[in-house]
Amino acid sequence: MTTNKAHRSRTAALIALLSILVVVLAVGAGLGAAGLLGGPSPTSDSEASDGAEPEDAADEATDPADVPGDEDAEATEESGESDETGESDGSDADGSPVPSTVERTRQCPEATKTVTDAGTLRTALESALPGDVIRLEPGTYEGEFVAQTAGTQEEPITLCGDQDAVLDGGESDGGYTLHLDGASHWHLLGFQVTGGQKGVMVDGTDHTVIEGLTVSDIGDEAIHLRTHSSHNTVVGNHVFRTGQRKPKFGEGIYIGSAESNWEDLTGGEPDSSDENLIEDNRIEDVTAEAIDVKEGTTGGIIRNNTFDGSGMEGDDFADSWVDVKGNDWLIEGNIGTTSPADGFQTHEILDGWGTGNIFRHNTAELVDGDHGFALTPSLDNVVECNNEVYDADKELTNTECTEDTDAS
Repeated sequence: MTTNKAHRSRTAALIALLSILVVVLAVGAGLGAAGLLGGPSPTSDSEASDGAEPEDAADEATDPADVPGDEDAEATEESGESDETGESDGSDADGSPVPSTVERTRQCPEATKTVTDAGTLRTALESALPGDVIRLEPGTYEGEFVAQTAGTQEEPITLCGDQDAVLDGGESDGGYTLHLDGASHWHLLGFQVTGGQKGVMVDGTDHTVIEGLTVSDIGDEAIHLRTHSSHNTVVGNHVFRTGQRKPKFGEGIYIGSAESNWEDLTGGEPDSSDENLIEDNRIEDVTAEAIDVKEGTTGGIIRNNTFDGSGMEGDDFADSWVDVKGNDWLIEGNIGTTSPADGFQTHEILDGWGTGNIFRHNTAELVDGDHGFALTPSLDNVVECNNEVYDADKELTNTECTEDTDAS
């Protein structure tokens, strides 16, 4: 009898324990379904990174026209056909506006590092940290130099020097004299850049200021912003004697890249080097456009620059100071003298590009050519009637001018 009672007691206890376990499991399942227990949510996979940063493309591929000595690749600069439109590819989504007019910097801040030769400069660039101020002592720094560390908005990195500090890239068929490769939040100030195939090349770089440089005697273009380089400011620079290697590639300031190079540089997507400010630069004796804005770029400002196009001559040279193939650029307050054809041009290289640009308060003094402003085609581009052409026998524009669109 006692044995049977004990057996029944143990059985009842086991049944009670199992019942409690069932209840606990049921409650846990309910909490998990409601998302109250720890662990990854069902949507976590969709929040993963959308791929490599833009500068990775620049590391893995070089603009075919930029390969030193690669003459066959130069043909890729010619325009192609595509149905790409002006929609953003989302590569620059920080929401920043185009830089406004900047307060000019007149001298280097207090240095954290001082360099005296090419070796110490390379070391300083390689070891740069946010907040560093690298000062160039007077002298010539021979070779090619690369910066790949990003500063921050609060602590930019500065590379500065006086005009007697010269970065010399050597032969005109060399490489990039100074290359900012993913080096956002930098400030280049005051020194000279000469020689090399490219003067200052900027890849995958945002919120950087290029100020007060003298860039001269360059194989191709002097200053180039490309591979999704956005929200940068190019201000107060003096550019001259470009195109020493190949005149048709001798732009003063070049924004974006040609559609024929997108496959290599930006994975086939438009090179959205957007919302850059190009202001108060003096550009002369260049063999191609003073400022060339490529298809794929949007929303920049070209303001208060001066151009002398006397270096553009012959069949292999450009025929305007400014050529805009991007969208929604504002071109205002610029002064140009001596152009072999038009002063300012737009072109539709691809469907959806070369439109929405506004030309305002510019002055054109031509030598040859017919128009201060030539829109090819006109699309939604605007030439305001407040622009001026000083030559009595030249026409303002090949289309109708528009009364001021600036409400202010």
